[in-house]
Amino acid sequence: MPVVAAAVCPHPPAIVPQLAQGAASELDALRAAADEAIAALLTAQVDARFVVGPAASTVRFAASTGGCFAPWGLPLRVGGPDQGPPVLPLSLAVGAWLLERAGGAEITGYQGVAADAGPAACAALGATLAAAADRVALLVMGDGSARCGARSPGGDDPGAAVFDRAVADALARGDARSLLDLPASTAARLLAAGRPAWQVLAGAVGDAPVTGRLRYAGAPYGVGYFVATWETSH
Repeated sequence: MPVVAAAVCPHPPAIVPQLAQGAASELDALRAAADEAIAALLTAQVDARFVVGPAASTVRFAASTGGCFAPWGLPLRVGGPDQGPPVLPLSLAVGAWLLERAGGAEITGYQGVAADAGPAACAALGATLAAAADRVALLVMGDGSARCGARSPGGDDPGAAVFDRAVADALARGDARSLLDLPASTAARLLAAGRPAWQVLAGAVGDAPVTGRLRYAGAPYGVGYFVATWETSH
């Protein structure tokens, strides 16, 4: 059975206001959109809820696993209550922070996806997550191209705008096939970290009809950020 609901959010450290410091207001619109997407996700009646995001390798973390923003200058721990090392990668830590910001939510686990995982592997992983329970929801974390203009961390690439527009259009339409068709090599060249996580979402949806809503698309720091919600009909 396909996932019944999903929220797509980016994972820049600066989305955490304490990390953005004086520039926090620059991402107010992004945070507001993410808050709305999380709220919509949490209204779905589900049996399992996973947070999915890019990581160094494809690995499942238990719901009790924690993360920390200390590498980015803020010793703030997020995620589960384990007292062990806070090992969640940035994408999943931001996902945990967004859920805690919304008041907290019970999750089934965190799923990291290797940056070099191919579309077929990502789709298969998505199908596995969707089969974990009768009704599954996903919080999918991922940034677009980091080569959007002169302010971008990776330097400007004219292909970034085309790539990010394709992602935004697919998210708005609930078009899983278009997400699966994103070339991994192009995403790697454009430093689009979200590609594997979006393709996990596509695999989790399968062929189910999707109602998509794009709530935010922009590149305030030269990196593409998207916020969207999906609901499936089955």
